[in-house]
Amino acid sequence: MRQYVPCRTGLKHAGSTSHFLAGASLLIATLFGGEGRSQETGADQKLWNAGAYSFSDELGGFRITGVSGTGTKDDPIVIQQELESSSPVTLTIRTTRPIRPFDNTGLYANGILFMRVEPLNNSGQAWVEFEFELQEIQGKASVFGDGLSFDQRRTDNVNIASDSFAQYSRDFEPYDRLRYTDGKVDPGRTATFSFLVTDYTPRWRFYVVQDPRIPSS
Repeated sequence: MRQYVPCRTGLKHAGSTSHFLAGASLLIATLFGGEGRSQETGADQKLWNAGAYSFSDELGGFRITGVSGTGTKDDPIVIQQELESSSPVTLTIRTTRPIRPFDNTGLYANGILFMRVEPLNNSGQAWVEFEFELQEIQGKASVFGDGLSFDQRRTDNVNIASDSFAQYSRDFEPYDRLRYTDGKVDPGRTATFSFLVTDYTPRWRFYVVQDPRIPSS
């Protein structure tokens, strides 16, 4: 199913049990702290931690330069990155905390992730479209039943925006894709894309393929 929509711009427990739970929560928060920090994982690779997830450019073709936020609506994960070509690249996302669907304490990966991606166009070519595709298994299309999507339960555009493109479309079958159109990102410029990723059967790892498009002729 494909949907075309205008894109917004600008985008009880008591006693000793409660003490035990409080202590456990504090321990988890301590163990998984460090939002927005990076860890070296190779010669030119970094693992960036933010919220309950980590973000990596390990599959190559682009470079993450910064990650911040917790993944909530008021404090989305912001990923700053640099693309030196107009070829598709893949962002790897992993959970760094235990999975608990729909939990709102901030201590767990809950399957609801508000994101803002800010790619710098260092490709030397203008981008006239930009597409994101979700994959639970690298290289394999995400299907409706896996629970992973760009918030496919909603039909409005309240969580989708861009400062560079005026329209967007979503494909739910056989792919989970979000394509921004009717705009342009010139070389040397940075675009902003906001969206909500939902995973109602959360996995420890998933992927976001990013595909900048250039004029066909």
